[in-house]
Amino acid sequence: MERSTLINQRKAKLEKLRSLGVEVYPRRFAQSHPIEEVIDRYSQLPAEELEKKAIKVQLCGRVVSMRGHGKVAFAHIVNGGSKLQVYIRQDKVSPRDYEIYTLLDLGDFIGVEGTLFRTRTGELTVLVGNLHFLAKALRPLPEKWHGLTDVELRYRQRYLDLLANPRTRHIFYLRSRIIKAFREFLDEEGYLEVETPMMQPIPGGATARPFKTFHNALSIDLYLRIAPELYLKRLVVGGLEKVYEINRNFRNEGISTMHNPEFTMLEFYESYSDYNDMMDLTERMLLAVAEKALGESRISYNGRRISLSPPFRRITLRDSLIKWGELSPEQLNSKEELLKIAHGLSLQVEDNISLPKLMNRLFEELVQSNLIEPTFITDYPIEISPLAKQKREDPAIVERFELFIGGLEIANAFSELNDPVEQRRRFEHQLEERAKGDAEAHWMDEDYVNALEHGLPPTGGEGIGIDRLVMLFTDSKSIREVILFPQLRPRGGAGA
Repeated sequence: MERSTLINQRKAKLEKLRSLGVEVYPRRFAQSHPIEEVIDRYSQLPAEELEKKAIKVQLCGRVVSMRGHGKVAFAHIVNGGSKLQVYIRQDKVSPRDYEIYTLLDLGDFIGVEGTLFRTRTGELTVLVGNLHFLAKALRPLPEKWHGLTDVELRYRQRYLDLLANPRTRHIFYLRSRIIKAFREFLDEEGYLEVETPMMQPIPGGATARPFKTFHNALSIDLYLRIAPELYLKRLVVGGLEKVYEINRNFRNEGISTMHNPEFTMLEFYESYSDYNDMMDLTERMLLAVAEKALGESRISYNGRRISLSPPFRRITLRDSLIKWGELSPEQLNSKEELLKIAHGLSLQVEDNISLPKLMNRLFEELVQSNLIEPTFITDYPIEISPLAKQKREDPAIVERFELFIGGLEIANAFSELNDPVEQRRRFEHQLEERAKGDAEAHWMDEDYVNALEHGLPPTGGEGIGIDRLVMLFTDSKSIREVILFPQLRPRGGAGA
């Protein structure tokens, strides 16, 4: 009821403004400077020099504070995250402009024309000569502008979160700088940025459940992509030897602090390289991105300071289970032993789970949280890596790594399988797994095999999860903190 009363009061003021002939939603306002620029250029000038220069400005922004009564009043306006005080005297503006001021509410947008000066307390301020009304906020700002703490409301109404919480704005400014830094690094390395289909007739490139849609004109099923991998490698077949893409992937999976069904990935592929080259490149790239986006080579995450300076630790999957999982080589060779350990840890695993998948599940439970410093986990079983090239010395293992930092999986990379006969055999095995009930197993992609038959050179490829990397760089505990509009369970009207 209180909120409804406030909204009705604001609507009444809006009608009063209209009765004065004010255009309450004008089309534009010509500002002379952004507020940030005014502060940068003039905040250090003494009062005497400001008075002497009589600097004229035209500024605009959202009203975030108001005080004063009678013939004088102060307000603060915000534009682009910067705040500046304005001073309104009844004898310095027209009667209509002063009445407009009396009808303002917190959250309204105004434009001011005036002269810069300093108040007695030394605050840089605009003495207003003309006041322009730019937009009415019919709903009050969150919690009287002192911050928005309801976590779910912050995600559902991100516009309020951005208004109320400077940290949120900082996260997304930093996210933009991180993505820009990746692009600049890869461009300088000679990579070509490309775009591949979001809707695919066959979802491939990862083990995940896809989202399904239907194209009416073609009368076919299509799937939102789970990864761009197979299309990017088609481009390498076509002679684009170094390619990358930063874009969305979609996976029809659960929602958690680490998973959102729509997320951003960087994927890149380089001809005549392997997974060792990808490790070297990744070390250089993450250091360069951190230094460009953060201005330093160390990050703070979950109470720990983490250096991104190379070299990163490298250890095989088996050795990591021995080192941190305290498992013996004999146990790692016995599905029965590993099942006992999994059940002892109360892990939900099926008795018919394969040994490689069971090892990977135990890795997630016993090892991953220990990987705080940047660590490449290498050499995965072939069964859980159907697109990677086998190792010469052990064909049951592939040339693959995953990168972990702060206990988070950040990247996944292969020496790409380029033998079309072997790729077909693995796709056929995946089809068998799908027939047994594995909904995340790969589909057969005949056109991709056809592309390989035209020749894919030795190639290294990698995917980096942008959202999780932003979590690391901003010390955020949930992926929802770093995605502007995360997917949430539905509820009643968000504006209620």
